[in-house]
Amino acid sequence: MNLKTNRRDFFRGIGAVAAPAILGASDKAGTKRPIVGTGEFTYEVIHDWGELPKTIAYGNTHGVCEDSQGRIYVHHTVNSVSESHDTMVVFDEKGKFIRSWGKEFKGGAHGLHIQKEGKQEFLYLCDTRRALVVKTTLEGEEVFTIGYPKEAEEYKPGPDGKLKKYSPTNLAIAPNGDIYVADGYGSNYINQYNSKGEYIRTFGGTGKEAGKLSCPHGITIDKRGKEPLLLVADRSNNRLQYFTLDGKHVKFSERAVNLPCHFHQYKGVTVIPDLAARVTLLDRNDGVITHLGEDPSNTWRELRREPRDKFIPGKFICPHGACFDHKGNIFVVEWVEVGRVTKLRKV
Repeated sequence: MNLKTNRRDFFRGIGAVAAPAILGASDKAGTKRPIVGTGEFTYEVIHDWGELPKTIAYGNTHGVCEDSQGRIYVHHTVNSVSESHDTMVVFDEKGKFIRSWGKEFKGGAHGLHIQKEGKQEFLYLCDTRRALVVKTTLEGEEVFTIGYPKEAEEYKPGPDGKLKKYSPTNLAIAPNGDIYVADGYGSNYINQYNSKGEYIRTFGGTGKEAGKLSCPHGITIDKRGKEPLLLVADRSNNRLQYFTLDGKHVKFSERAVNLPCHFHQYKGVTVIPDLAARVTLLDRNDGVITHLGEDPSNTWRELRREPRDKFIPGKFICPHGACFDHKGNIFVVEWVEVGRVTKLRKV
């Protein structure tokens, strides 16, 4: 078949991935949308949120955040049939498309963090393909990049002259502006830089013992206690791990997570996208408030490669990124081949 035929068949198979969602309405079958959660943490599930242009077909949707104007940013790897190669898609709070950019992140778009610095906001992006952290304006203008941590003793070439693998997955920024980069797909270290991107230290490394990590996939600054701590999604160790801001192990939390990917916090509540088909809310003491959209069938590894019409309404497949908006709603993006953005509207 020619490319046009393949494209036509693809969009038919995934249920028109680029078709805009009907915002604020029932689903296409005319039935009510699923409701998940409990008590004050109850949400209406709005799958395929946002009016995605027909020229853009999502690849793996990896990162999501909200700016101070209520605009939602989605970072994805780009599907092979997409006419546009832009990896960053920006919507207003009602889901109307605003703009897209970021062709250079195709295939590597991963971690996404937004930070207000003075009166201006900036995006920090992790590119796993090019092994870069990139700081940009909200419009995509590059400010600086952080590459391979060659200053770190832990990354010096071995006897054979080969460099250790480095593939940054997510980052966090401390109150003083220091940047913490999680080498989640590389050598399992955390690399710390100042606000200018200048190297400070490296800690972590592969292992199960305290202070060691296995796929530190997500990372955030936890400000819920007396002193801020670095909270790491120690994914392949199936736990959360806390560090001081100078890299010393503080404690583990293993009660509520399976394959934690990342974090966002809002009014003392932590949302954790869990790759194994659920989104978890934790209270200030890391107690489980609820698991949202959990699919206990353990079919997520296969289902993530299926067309969209195989997805089960109200159930997550592979949550990879999540954020609260300013109203307490939650946006979830998933590691599925056709991409998916879900809004959990608080009810």
